[in-house]
Amino acid sequence: MAGKKNACIAIVHHGCAKNLVDTELMAGALQEKGYKITLDPYEAGVEFVVINTCSFIYDAERESVSSIFDMISAGKKVIITGCLPQKHGEELKALIPEAVGFIGTSDIEKIVELIEGAKKNDGKNAGGADFLVSKNPVCKYPENLDRLQITVGSSSYIKIAEGCDYACGYCVIPKLRGPYVSRPMEAIIKEAKTLADKGVSEIILIAQDTSSYGIDLCKKPMLAKLLEELNKIENLSWIRVLYTYPTNFNDELINAIANLDKVVKYVDIPLQHSHPEILKAMRRPVIDVLAFIKKLRKNIKGVCIRTTLITGYPTEQEEYFDHLFNFVKSAKFDRLGVFEFSKEKSTYAYSLKPQIPARVKKARKNKILKLQKEISNKINESLVGQEISCIVEQVRDDGTAILRSYKDAPDVDGLVYVKTAEILVPGDIWDVKITGYSDYDLFGEI
Repeated sequence: MAGKKNACIAIVHHGCAKNLVDTELMAGALQEKGYKITLDPYEAGVEFVVINTCSFIYDAERESVSSIFDMISAGKKVIITGCLPQKHGEELKALIPEAVGFIGTSDIEKIVELIEGAKKNDGKNAGGADFLVSKNPVCKYPENLDRLQITVGSSSYIKIAEGCDYACGYCVIPKLRGPYVSRPMEAIIKEAKTLADKGVSEIILIAQDTSSYGIDLCKKPMLAKLLEELNKIENLSWIRVLYTYPTNFNDELINAIANLDKVVKYVDIPLQHSHPEILKAMRRPVIDVLAFIKKLRKNIKGVCIRTTLITGYPTEQEEYFDHLFNFVKSAKFDRLGVFEFSKEKSTYAYSLKPQIPARVKKARKNKILKLQKEISNKINESLVGQEISCIVEQVRDDGTAILRSYKDAPDVDGLVYVKTAEILVPGDIWDVKITGYSDYDLFGEI
């Protein structure tokens, strides 16, 4: 990745897949201008370190802050981008005067401008040119930028929309990312074709809420239509959808997932809770979730359903938690993530009372995770003897191949470990006969 200029810029990424795409866009913009990009901030010749931060919950924010101070302590010229400066604004600039620049969530295109200014001024204040954070962000995908992929593998994320129009009681994202803005369908298809031509086997569609895709453009959800068009790309193997929302998960979308051959039968629908009173307090839709899950399983053969839940949300009485526990027991989710409620300023839930003690939040989370481990073991046991479609991730020197089934999204779900005499190539799709299992992973043979 050598460029026309001597300056070397390190990229440090924090946060979700949506943030990862932003990081790759900034890296692409810098490489286009001739900078050398590295993922190692300690590499010789690194002049600036761009740290793309996450501020979704307290733990993520703390991790980003720790990274910032590590780089400052190492004597690096640090540029802080993304959610942290968007959330804290000028306050962050005052708290971290050592940083040479700040960029907000809707200003990532300005990364080159900021670095050029910082080079001219040796990192000193350039009359506001070092603080490029819009007070009222409206995030529009910068279609003029080409991403520089910093992840290596058979899969790649495609962001299909920015922002969010919902106002969930615990979530700060609408304030950090602004209103929902869908990308034009032709731009998404073009990017998918480009990735497929580069050898990417699986594309993963992401947004704060993928099931609302197209509402702002066409006055109705268009995710099903987008999937139909993406399914036509010849040298693409899998299409996966993450982060759907109950409200717009309509029959058209169910049919698209069920019938399009390249769309993996995987439904990721973060439900957060089951009790109507907690859902109301969360400002989320109250639906008959068990009936919805039954409908998905009836209409999508072999569907894998993933959700995330929050324990210890303010006002969560013991009986409400019991409802959630029994719901998990009945639903038998294939994949489940559980988070303790994180109190975030500028959200409805921040001042909602009563707040739940930390020890209770943790105990409730652990109780559900223990139940889910039992459920996962039973599901995995039932798969022994079956053949499951898997994508090759890597092959170790000892001959063990690591694959990922259609039931598993990268980084958040399980893996399939295979011993085989076959020559496996990352990105290839194989049917694996399952021969064993652990709590969350599978073992098989080809």
